[in-house]
Amino acid sequence: MGTRVADNPDESRYEIFDGDERAGFVEYHRFRDEIAFLHTEIAPRFGGRGLGGALARSVLDEARKQELTVLPFCPFIRGWLRKHSEYTDLVPEAQHTRFGL
Repeated sequence: MGTRVADNPDESRYEIFDGDERAGFVEYHRFRDEIAFLHTEIAPRFGGRGLGGALARSVLDEARKQELTVLPFCPFIRGWLRKHSEYTDLVPEAQHTRFGL
């Protein structure tokens, strides 16, 4: 079945599924044209399989698609952005120092 990412707006989070099982999520807060990523979790039994990175890429691709500004308060998302500079344009340049980008 593979993995898939789905928005769960009632819980303000994107969830990643491995088959039918929720493997993790990233919580967000959305306001106007901004999305702040607050916290990411991958269940320990799904660790080490790259699901966190797949989740990060998916939510950032979705932010780009929706033309949202990204505020990476979540340390995982922030760290992922540092390793994937092709996504740092989603964060306002004036905020790069604040987030260490």
